[in-house]
Amino acid sequence: MTRLERRYRRLLLAYPVGYRRAHGDELVDILLDTAEPGQRSPDVREAAGLLLGGLRTRVEHAAPGLAWPDGLHLGVTALAVANLAALLPFVAAIPLWTALSALTVLAVLLGRVRLALPLLLLTGAKATAVAAGAQLFDHVLMPITSDAQSPSGLFATTGPAAVATSYALAFAGSLALAARGRPLKARSWGWWWLAIVPAIWTGPVLMNDSNFPISLPRLALELGLLVLAVCAARMARDPRWGMAALVYLLSATAMIAENSSYLTVRHLAYWAVLALPSVAAVLVSRDHRGPVLR
Repeated sequence: MTRLERRYRRLLLAYPVGYRRAHGDELVDILLDTAEPGQRSPDVREAAGLLLGGLRTRVEHAAPGLAWPDGLHLGVTALAVANLAALLPFVAAIPLWTALSALTVLAVLLGRVRLALPLLLLTGAKATAVAAGAQLFDHVLMPITSDAQSPSGLFATTGPAAVATSYALAFAGSLALAARGRPLKARSWGWWWLAIVPAIWTGPVLMNDSNFPISLPRLALELGLLVLAVCAARMARDPRWGMAALVYLLSATAMIAENSSYLTVRHLAYWAVLALPSVAAVLVSRDHRGPVLR
């Protein structure tokens, strides 16, 4: 294998495994036949084209079947991960409920939404009670605090209505998917568990003197994922990523609305940062290829 061929094959790693097995050798042969004599490396445009083509192929392969079930499943996954991220810094105080929330995320990732339904009901009821300052199922010392992450306590800046809305949306979405009675594909574990890290990091915040601070690491994570949703929706011409973004936006809107008395222009700008790419992910997929509903 020549040096040029090795570099072409490295670039082809951007494509899915199945695509490389079916077409990889053919693509390499074409690239080598069209290469300049003595060429040892792909040029910049050629490399960029291969990487972009691989990304587009991966996105298209990730959008099989109907759009709405997969988009709803993706939105439920995002909510389940966000709910777990809210509890993780306080695992020492509420180990059982944090473990049940982690099990919920695992069930959703595996596509076992029937198993996730009772878990969402239990953890949602407990989380809402904690946000309301009430005891439910077991007694815990309130406020639930963690000196390492949030001295102000669990749900200190989030009221019971916003917490209940997040769990209710995840429950309703899971119920709709379970009622459909068809298996769901398992989602990638690694990326979702990795997303929890910036989600739980309080880090630097916007408006530190506000009763409703916004974590910059979480904002960066949310914006990054929404931008990826817009890109994926455009590449695949499929609305499932836009549907997932709108599900998450509903939960974020409930949180912002509950803190209406503390809102500033920057809070509204934060909502716009979430809303604009969410809507854009739907609009850019208007000429979608496959069916949305059935």
